[in-house]
Amino acid sequence: MVGAGPVGLLLTALLQSTEDCSVHLSEKRPEYTRTRMVQLAPYLVADSVESYRTDDIDGDSVEAIFDPPELEDALAYRQSIAPDLAALLQGWTLGFCPLNSIERSLSDLIDARGHGVERTSAVVTAEDAMSMLEPGDVLVDSTGSRSLLRDRLIPNPGEPVDGQNTVNVRLEYALVITFLYGQPYDCNEYCKYYKNKENPRYKFIPMVHRTHYDGAVSHVTGIVNISAEEYEAMPTRFDGEWLRENAPDVAQSMDRFIDKIKQETQGEILGDLEIVRIPLDLYRARNATNRRWLAAGRSDHPFGRSPVLLAGDSAIGSPYFQSISLGFENAMFLARLVAQRDLAVGEMLDRYELYIYKQWLRVYMRSKMIKHNKDLFESIDDPLALLDKLHIY
Repeated sequence: MVGAGPVGLLLTALLQSTEDCSVHLSEKRPEYTRTRMVQLAPYLVADSVESYRTDDIDGDSVEAIFDPPELEDALAYRQSIAPDLAALLQGWTLGFCPLNSIERSLSDLIDARGHGVERTSAVVTAEDAMSMLEPGDVLVDSTGSRSLLRDRLIPNPGEPVDGQNTVNVRLEYALVITFLYGQPYDCNEYCKYYKNKENPRYKFIPMVHRTHYDGAVSHVTGIVNISAEEYEAMPTRFDGEWLRENAPDVAQSMDRFIDKIKQETQGEILGDLEIVRIPLDLYRARNATNRRWLAAGRSDHPFGRSPVLLAGDSAIGSPYFQSISLGFENAMFLARLVAQRDLAVGEMLDRYELYIYKQWLRVYMRSKMIKHNKDLFESIDDPLALLDKLHIY
C-alpha cells in the first residue's frame, strides 16, 4: 500500500482483518496535519438498498447503474467489518470532524491491533514501488489526485506520458472560500438565493454539506465562480485583505452575503477569510489497474507479473463534494476482492475496472447535475440567460 491518507489507512485496516494477508504500508507524512472538516456520507453505513439510495441527486442513478445483487453484496460486506472499525465509520457519518482526526483514529486502530501491518515512513518513488513488487503481491496506489502510478499503467516503450491515463473534464474555475462564524449557521437553497439576490455577477454558494457547527463555531466553505483570466491573475492562496484590494467586486459580494448572515443570527466572523483558487476538475483513470500490462505478457516488467490497482483519488475525483466517502466505498470493494483468495487475478482486475467505471458514471452524472443546477442558480434573476441554459427537449 503506497499512500497513507484516509483511503490507504482504511484499506489497510480492512485488510488487516483478512486471513493470510499482510500489509506493507508506505507513508510519506510523519504526522497528520490536514484540519479541514469532512463528513462521511450515510450510505457508507447503510443497512438496506433503500437507505443506500437515499440521495436527492443521484439516488436514481445508483438504481440505474448498479444491479440489486451488487448493492446487496456490498451491504453484506459492510455488516462483516470488524466492530472496532465499524464503530468509527458509524461515528463519522453523524457529523463533521477534522480530516486529521479520521486519519489519526485509523492509524491508532491499526497500531492497537498490533498484527499484520508493517509501516514505513518514507517518500516512495514509482521506481521504489516497482522494485518492492514481488510475485504474489498486490500493489495499491492510494497517493491521491497526483497519483504516483496512474500514468504508468499503460505499457509503452519509453517514459510514461503525463496524463496519458487520465480523462479530465474542466468544469470551471473557482475560489474556495472558508470562514469561521461564531453562531450556528446552515444554508439551504432558499438561503443561498436570498443572500445572493443583490450579487449580479459573483455569487457565494456554500457547498453541499459544507457547514458545520461544533458547539461554538460554524465552519462554512463555499465557492465563487471566476473566469480563467481572473484565475491566472490570482495567487494560489490568499486572505480577505488581498481579495478586497485586488478583486473588490468579489469581496463586495462576499461582504453582502456575510452581512445578511449577521442580520439573521447576530454573530460575527472569527478571523479572516481563507481563500484558495483552483480549477474544478472531474477526472478518472482510463485504466484503474495494470491489466493491459498483464495482457501484453510483459513478464520482464514488475507490472507484467503482479496486480496493481488505483484506489481513492488516484482513480476518480470530483470537485463538488467530498471524495472521501467515494474513496472509502472504493476501499471496501477492493478489500472484498482481495479477500476472495480463489479469485483469478484477471477476473479480479476485470471486476475492479467495471466497478470503477460504474462509480465514474455515478460521479460524472452527479457532478454534471450539480454544475447544471449551479449554472441555473447563477442566472435565476435573468430569465433570458436562464432560458439559454435550459435544454428542455
